Amino acid sequence: MVNITYDASGSIDWYDADTSPPSTVVYNPGDIAWVLASTALVWIMVPGVGFFYSGLLRRKNALSMIYLSMMTLAVVSFQWFFWGFSLAFSETGSRFIGDLKYFGLKGVLEKPSIGSSRIPSIVFCVYQLMFAAITPMLALGGFAERAHLGPLLFFVFAWSTLVYDPIACWTWNSNGWTFVLGGLDFAGGTPVHISSGTAALAISIYLGRRRGYGTEALAYKPHNISYVILGTIFLWFGWFGFNGGSALAANLRAAQACIVTNLAASVGGLTWMLWDYRIERKWSAVGFCSGAVAGLVAITPGSGFVGSAAAVLFGVMAGTVCNFATQLKFLAGWDDSLDIFASHAVGGIVGNILTALFAQASVAGFDGFTEIPGGWLDHHWIQLPKHLADSAAGLGYSFVMTTIILWIMHFIPGLRLRVSEEEEIIGIDESDMGEYAYDYVGLETELKPSAYGRSTAYDMNQMELKERSSSA
Repeated sequence: MVNITYDASGSIDWYDADTSPPSTVVYNPGDIAWVLASTALVWIMVPGVGFFYSGLLRRKNALSMIYLSMMTLAVVSFQWFFWGFSLAFSETGSRFIGDLKYFGLKGVLEKPSIGSSRIPSIVFCVYQLMFAAITPMLALGGFAERAHLGPLLFFVFAWSTLVYDPIACWTWNSNGWTFVLGGLDFAGGTPVHISSGTAALAISIYLGRRRGYGTEALAYKPHNISYVILGTIFLWFGWFGFNGGSALAANLRAAQACIVTNLAASVGGLTWMLWDYRIERKWSAVGFCSGAVAGLVAITPGSGFVGSAAAVLFGVMAGTVCNFATQLKFLAGWDDSLDIFASHAVGGIVGNILTALFAQASVAGFDGFTEIPGGWLDHHWIQLPKHLADSAAGLGYSFVMTTIILWIMHFIPGLRLRVSEEEEIIGIDESDMGEYAYDYVGLETELKPSAYGRSTAYDMNQMELKERSSSA
């Protein structure tokens, strides 16, 4: 039997006989309800990433990104059950990674969670699962338009185990070295954003440039800006649970996290859009959405630590720095087709630095029990070096481990990721799925090799198009 009772108010009482004297932990149903609702909010962010990425690509690759969002959610759900939660959050683990105490979620039910004694471990487990699911999906954008889909099943499982779980452990586990050091990362600046953005960079470098890089062939506009806006809506909506839910209770700190989240996204979107307007003299929806996401990324680590005024600066800095960081790929020559490094890795670093500067003990104390020394606003000067160390460690570890995983897969039969030139021309939707995002895909215009002469793949698809039109 589960060792709980319900009192007259509906609260859950857990009796701990192992303490001396024995004690009772009370779970408030409102706290549990808020964290479970936040779980659903973060869940919707995963397909939100899929739609956001899909809209930015060419239509012949649109479906693959939406599919990958659901595939990632499924693979990580199993991995989290199998050993992911234990590797990240077992109390008996090391400073870098947990052990297998909770293998198969054994013993994960009614006991107080490692994240907060206000919610049972099973609630904390399913909430953190959503963070584990969205992180590799952010990184998978680096594979856009030039990678086989099948091997990505293995990649997501391996990357979650070897990259995300250790970084989550050292950031949020009470034994983790960053946690012990005193780093302040409320909702995932390093475990989610720096790790995924850096992984996308490693992926882009490993895969190499797409066909036609540096020519007008890749100077295409997003094929469906409505998808980009829809993805942004899902992400913005879900981020209230991403940051607000990280309070792990329904309290004023959760409300404050929601306020600064919305404010940073709003200011970030406006800032990026204005920077783009100076060049094009157009009001870009893609620019606004990109800036909103950058603002959301930056405020993530600080959302439970900073005041509303600071959130404006988070938005301005994210919208500015991330906008200009998109030019790094041209200077370095890597083909980060969706600017994931610029938006997530750079945005996460910006957020970590600003959190070290503007974190306030008074804001953290809005939940009634959290005590921190604060950041530079509270004259706690050592906080910035701590955050720089955490950011550098997350960036370096993710890049190196991701590269190792990719090259190991490269030499395993059936796991090589890079598609052939013909498959890249046809598109991942057709070559790997045999399905399209739309009933009609403009293959004739997208496959037309205007810049580099005719190809066998092009000729074959011309025949296919004629067959389709005749059968119709």
